[in-house]
Amino acid sequence: MKILKISIFVCLTVMFLSVPLNAKVVDRIVAIVNDEVITLFELNSALEPHLKKIEESYKGENRKRIIEETRLAMLNKMIDDTLVRQEAKKLGIVVKEEDVTEAIGDILSRRNISMGEFTKILAEEGSSFEVYKEDVKEHLMKVGLIGRNIRSKVSITDEEIGDYYSTHREDYEGEEAVRIQQILIIVPKDCNAKEKRKLKADAKMVHKRVKGGEPFELLASKYSQGPAAQVGGDLGFVEKGMMFPVVDEAAFKLGNGETSDVIESHIGFHIIKVTDRKGAGIKSLKSVREEIKDIIGRMKVEKKFYEWLEKLRKKSYIEIRL
Repeated sequence: MKILKISIFVCLTVMFLSVPLNAKVVDRIVAIVNDEVITLFELNSALEPHLKKIEESYKGENRKRIIEETRLAMLNKMIDDTLVRQEAKKLGIVVKEEDVTEAIGDILSRRNISMGEFTKILAEEGSSFEVYKEDVKEHLMKVGLIGRNIRSKVSITDEEIGDYYSTHREDYEGEEAVRIQQILIIVPKDCNAKEKRKLKADAKMVHKRVKGGEPFELLASKYSQGPAAQVGGDLGFVEKGMMFPVVDEAAFKLGNGETSDVIESHIGFHIIKVTDRKGAGIKSLKSVREEIKDIIGRMKVEKKFYEWLEKLRKKSYIEIRL
């Protein structure tokens, strides 16, 4: 590790000595992850789309605080992505160009749009096709790593399924309820009319992508500011009368698998998808066994992934220079 630090120091020394004394340094290292570096330029590029939204939605000291929190969160995500990429390389997990192309082609096909239209949408979001390709590649790499290193270690017993059914019995009985996923874009209280129109346009853009066939859970993870955003916006089963009236009314009119239009409430703009529903009475364990198995499996995989990532962080050389 000392050799690594010395090598980096030498490289930086040579770099700065080669710059004229009156030149302005416009880039610097903000993090070192083992034998790789993350630069300020890379961080700012990743942060740019988020900064635009923050600057349009917040003002004053609150905006400054949110920008700094977002900056640190983005840097930590980039560190995690770098660690995952390094580990995938060690394990020989390779995402080929054709895999990325096929995944994007599938998305375009489901959305029924051309590459030109897709590129235009990305530009409107402050992103680019190259950035999107890299996101898809990182996602496929993570899926491969989880499949190789984590999912195979997850087992689910009959006892666990029975215990979950008993503990969450209320999920399988009672009043009429729907299980929903939600994407929520919050409208701040001090938001003016122009800012609100922009947030509504953002919600409509996300809604268009949902209707175009992009996975709801991925869009929720990326755009939702509501509860459970990091788990695909899954709010679980919600009984009638427990949500905002306009959201409640829309939810109970939808069928399984259907997605609402953009719904406006006093806190913001909602997009909801109904994934299951139940009425009075109790579903048998047999009828919900696979559903419970899937829930337990996802929870275990997620827990093991973050435990694995935390261990990987501890044994790696990470230096943050923000």
